[in-house]
Amino acid sequence: MWEEKKGSLYRKFEFEDFKSAFEFMQKVAVVAEEQNHHPRWQNEYNKVEIWLSTHSAGGLITDKDKRLASEIDRIYGENT
Repeated sequence: MWEEKKGSLYRKFEFEDFKSAFEFMQKVAVVAEEQNHHPRWQNEYNKVEIWLSTHSAGGLITDKDKRLASEIDRIYGENT
């Protein structure tokens, strides 16, 4: 589940291996580009951490972040 952490929505995802984690990131990148809302993220082997906040709103959490988080959850559900 997403949690509010230091002014961002945060979630850590875990996958079977690096390839699965990277495929997830590729799918998220397509949606992020479509929404023109790009996450801060980190990948280490089979783990992906994502932080969402809206820079144009002063780094606050907005509906834009919640919409992207929902799409990320949908993508994750398809990959697990």
